[in-house]
Amino acid sequence: MIRNFGPSEILFLIESARWTLLLTFLAAAFGACGGLAVALARVAQTRAIRNFATGYIAVVQGIPVLILLFLSYYGLSRAGFNLPPIVAASISLAIYASGYLGDIWQGAIQSVPVQQWEASASLALTRPQQYRTVILPQAVRIALPPTVGFLVQLVKNTSIVSIVSVVELARAGQLVNNATFQPFPVFITVAAIYFVICFPLSLASRSLEMKFNAYRGG
Repeated sequence: MIRNFGPSEILFLIESARWTLLLTFLAAAFGACGGLAVALARVAQTRAIRNFATGYIAVVQGIPVLILLFLSYYGLSRAGFNLPPIVAASISLAIYASGYLGDIWQGAIQSVPVQQWEASASLALTRPQQYRTVILPQAVRIALPPTVGFLVQLVKNTSIVSIVSVVELARAGQLVNNATFQPFPVFITVAAIYFVICFPLSLASRSLEMKFNAYRGG
């Protein structure tokens, strides 16, 4: 029996958005750890490490995130690792995030004026001490706007995990549409929920960028 699209279906979509937020959080958290490692490797003093990090970013950015998902879910299962869909989805999105965040943060680190490096070196600080006390605090301010902006893309890219049956927002929309055969109101509602999630992040990114530009101009 065909159901009408009503409050219970809207509530189901809203509840499914929790999985979208969870996937975004997991991908951002683990991707941030990998991205920081990649960013530091990109500015390492050893050429081999820099080349490895550059190659990693090129590979991750050159492969569609959907293929990363297939490799994580289907590829690892063929290798004997039968991961739950949510775990495979988190891994693929974290790899995707690490490649882009590593690139963003490497640019932020290199944007710190060279005088700051020279001043910290003149204080006989070790490389880790330079990063911890001088470079990274300044790089964080530079990196915040594009990082928050990237989170918008990450939220939207969580929609691809519906392919491996993770019932996040996009998959929930498909299920509701199959039950109601009312694609227009269903996917308008899905789009509205994505907008409610992403628009504040877009505003935050622009606000942070304006604040940083004002700070730098001052």
